[in-house]
Amino acid sequence: MSSTLAPTAAKLALLGGTPVGKITYPKFPTFTDRAIARTVEMLRTGKLFGVGRKHVPEIGEAEEVISRYHGGRHVLATSSGHAALQSALAGLEICGGDEVITTPYTWGASISCILHQNAIPVFVDVERATGLIDPESIEAAITPRTKAILAVHIFGQPANLKRLRAIADKHKLMLIEDGSQAHGAEIDGLRVGTVGDAAGFSCMGGKILATTESGYMVTPHENVYWKGAMIGQHMGRATDGGMPEELKPYSDSLVYTYRVAPFNAVLLTEQFAKLDAELVERRRHADLLRQHLAGGKYLRLPDYAAGVKPSYHLISFTLDSATAGITRDTFAAALKAEGFNAIGYVPSPISDWPRLHWQNYQGPRVSWLSTLAAAKVDYRNLPLPNTRWRVDHALESGFDMVAPNEPMIERMAEIILKVEANIDALRDHERKVGPAAPAVRG
Repeated sequence: MSSTLAPTAAKLALLGGTPVGKITYPKFPTFTDRAIARTVEMLRTGKLFGVGRKHVPEIGEAEEVISRYHGGRHVLATSSGHAALQSALAGLEICGGDEVITTPYTWGASISCILHQNAIPVFVDVERATGLIDPESIEAAITPRTKAILAVHIFGQPANLKRLRAIADKHKLMLIEDGSQAHGAEIDGLRVGTVGDAAGFSCMGGKILATTESGYMVTPHENVYWKGAMIGQHMGRATDGGMPEELKPYSDSLVYTYRVAPFNAVLLTEQFAKLDAELVERRRHADLLRQHLAGGKYLRLPDYAAGVKPSYHLISFTLDSATAGITRDTFAAALKAEGFNAIGYVPSPISDWPRLHWQNYQGPRVSWLSTLAAAKVDYRNLPLPNTRWRVDHALESGFDMVAPNEPMIERMAEIILKVEANIDALRDHERKVGPAAPAVRG
């Protein structure tokens, strides 16, 4: 279906015209009356601490619900998405100089979980259209020290799981999924979190599945569950029963505090009950926006292959700056003036960040620098052409369209088409005053 919207040549708000109007979203996150009643009862009774399933049935209930959603995998509820990812790495015994091939185009927790295990991130490039790790770049980065691939399903887009699994199996590597932005995303019938040897998910208040602050790890391997629990759960959850005998001598309190609060365990259970319905709305609104922008020239949504079902935590565009004749940042400034705020979610490749450069680092001491120095890793000036292109050309915006909100989708498209229709005036503006300030996450 083609769009019924016609681009307007009305004067841009950035140049003194009247704004189209602010984009607003349905309330998010929302909690059902049942969820609120259950959490209030937890507060009323003071049931705010628990070390595992045996002592807090609500933790077991949450982990059972999550397990069913992820095809019967073992589940470890945690205090955050970072905790879930580090538990996954620990469960796979990845540490002490092991190399993990991953993406430089992500949120820092996807990488700090590797660093906190004294392992070494090895950065490869991403696909230009999506920002997902490029499977074709992986094999050249494999060395005898490589132990795993960590793929990030960024913005709710599922990475190419079949291809990644095939590469991992061919080279006897572990596959780890970071699904923190991609609950319920699917590719070729495979749900995110059901293909890797372990996966970590964030469930903080701004994620697709929102609590206050929590996460969870899933794995098909029971021993990975227990070894993951040993790094961040009170006494490794040994009191739950079922811990393998060979692990019991090493179960102690030398752990990170990564256990989930019972309060959030209840919210995990209740939020899963409405997740799929909310995903339907996110996808329906994304499809509607794509239809409205069918005649657009410069700002593009990714073209997904058949079988790809993103979950749209964020919606991601790329600007064809060469054809538009302006920078991404000036285009973003024009969008913002009309009422639509979009930024570059990734401000620079993580490999460029000073806290990874042991060769010339002058800041506060950082625990992982000695490991990187011992391995003689040099992240400075890695080429990563697609990553660098996206840093300069991508724009992301929140997309919590979890209830009918068609007028806002039309307004969003109207703003984008209005800016495109005024591209000549915007070019003149940029020539006169220079590019706008960087439109990136602070």
